[in-house]
Order: sequence, then C-alpha cells, then structure tokens
Amino acid sequence: MSEGRWSDLTARVLSAAVLVAIGSIEVWLGGLWFEAFIAIACGLMTWELVRMIDPDRTAVAVQLSILTGVAVVLSYHVPPLYKLPFLLAPALVGAGQISRAKGTYALFAAWIAAAGLGFISIRENMGFGWMVWLIAVVVATDVAGYFVGKAFGGPKFWPKVSPKKTWSGTAGGWVAAALVGTIFALYAGFGVLFVLVSILASMASQAGDIIESATKRKFGVKDSSNLIPGHGGFLDRFDGMMGAALFVLIAGLIYTPGAM
Repeated sequence: MSEGRWSDLTARVLSAAVLVAIGSIEVWLGGLWFEAFIAIACGLMTWELVRMIDPDRTAVAVQLSILTGVAVVLSYHVPPLYKLPFLLAPALVGAGQISRAKGTYALFAAWIAAAGLGFISIRENMGFGWMVWLIAVVVATDVAGYFVGKAFGGPKFWPKVSPKKTWSGTAGGWVAAALVGTIFALYAGFGVLFVLVSILASMASQAGDIIESATKRKFGVKDSSNLIPGHGGFLDRFDGMMGAALFVLIAGLIYTPGAM
C-alpha cells in the first residue's frame, strides 16, 4: 500500500467525524437550529466563492456571506411569490460588487442559495427521514468513490476538470447510493423505483462536485479554502450535497412524497 495515496486519510476522517457530529445534531433538532446551521454554511460557501473569484474583495466577501445566510432563511419563510427574489439577491448584489467573472459568480451564488432553501425545505417539509436519506446517499457516494477510486484506479472520469476522479470511483458511488436506496426503500415501503431515485441523487451529487472542481480549475485554486482540514473548504465538502439537494428540491416540486 502506498502511503502517499492515503496520506490525507487521517485528516479527512477526523474532520468528517466532527462535521457528522455537528450536522447530526442540527438535523435532529430541526427548526431554527437547522436553519441557522444552513445559513452559516451557505454564508461560508459564498465567502469562499468570492475569495476564489476576486480575492481582493475581502470586505465584499464578508458582506455577501451575511446576505446569503439571511436570504436563505428568509426565502423559506416568505410567501412563494417572494422566494425567488430573496434567492437571487446575493447573486445580483454580488455581481455588481466584484470586478471579474460576474456571470460565474452569479450562477454559483444562486445555486448556493437555492441549495440552502432545498436543505431547509427537505428537513422541515419532507421530514427527518428524507434528510437522513439525502445525507446517507451523498456520504455513501463520496466515501465509495474515494475508496474504490483509490483502490482500483483506472480511466479518468473527466481529467481536464477533475484529474483525480476515475470511472471506477464514479460507478462505486452509484452502487453505494443504490444500496442506501434499497435499505430506505425496504424500511419505508417505497418500492424498487426509489433505488433509481437514489442513484439519480448520487449523480446530482457528483455533478455538483464536478461543477465546483471546474470552477476551482478555472480560477487556479486547489481548494475553496482551508477551513476544513483534509477536505479544503465548505464548498469542497458540500458541493455534492448542494447538487443532491437541488435535485430533490426540483423533484419535490413535481412530486411531493409522504413523510419518512
């Protein structure tokens, strides 16, 4: 076994354990506690986004992070007619404040805010079980992708965007998500179609990871920040979760499932 291939494992595991502990408590509590947690996470991700795109705008990064956190929480509580303006506020305001890549910032900032609303909506409207399922799918996808990719290697998934990702790791993530979906389907009596939904959520998670990797590569940064040892920043850690949350939010607009 090559030590270099697994050199970051200890830091990743310890950081993940802390994040899981904090996240588990917040998900269990729900309500304003969970909303505050999501607001902070989305605010930090916006701060990282600005720092990646326009690192000289330190004060602007802080201001937009606060605006994002507030906008995400308020978007959940206001009537449907006003949700979109709140979600777009950080993107539009920030695009007028930064000096480069305004379009990239606006699209990414809108995604962060929409994903934040997705997290809160899933937990508060769909229920605790659905939030646990979403987290389980994303974590299983990430963990399986990491270990399967490291162990088997093989052809790269998209070397120009994310040179470390392999097809073996990507497929391993799908299999892991299918297993999670099977367990939850058996528990809730959803049927085999739910396994497919879990795989689609896994793919959305991987798409979120690819989008964030492409953005980092575009601006020449390795990690979105160094806030989380072994993982980089909050964008590095929650990009997949944001992709899956947006998928569930959009799917929920089409079909509203029962509580789990």
